Amino acid sequence: MQLEIRPDPAEVGRARRWARSRLAGSGIGPDEPLAETLILLISELVTNAVLHTGRPAVLRLSLPGHDGDGEATVRLEVADSSERAPVPRCAGDEATNGRGLALVDGLADRWGWSVEGGGKRIWCELDRCARPYEETAGRSGTADRGPLADHGSMAGHGGAVCHAPVYEGFAFEVV
Repeated sequence: MQLEIRPDPAEVGRARRWARSRLAGSGIGPDEPLAETLILLISELVTNAVLHTGRPAVLRLSLPGHDGDGEATVRLEVADSSERAPVPRCAGDEATNGRGLALVDGLADRWGWSVEGGGKRIWCELDRCARPYEETAGRSGTADRGPLADHGSMAGHGGAVCHAPVYEGFAFEVV
């Protein structure tokens, strides 16, 4: 499923509302930490596309079907017509912006970007796990945390990696 985004900051709120409406049939509850993390990631990636490109973009969301096993990957993509690479910034303590890609790196299990046609696609993935994080915390295994990976807590079992939100030092509100 996808949503076309206009180069207007008001589109960020519309993208969040659109994504929330898609969660109901996916088996991901609106109060589930995965849903909250997904909405925050959508906010960050759509905001970056709107503010840094000034061009239309397309938000794509791949949600797992509700098949009962609880393990699946949620994929979020934002494609725009700018070939300019996403550049992580080092925001100072007093800066009011510049932390978006650091949030994506800290919250997503994997993320990256690629040149596509005359633009680029930025993507991230969140792994969903049926077992509570506490049950898997002592097991070995890590996940690729993206280009900025240097913190966070991931634990997995077998081929499945469970997403455990780590908000070290981040303060945010999902609206």
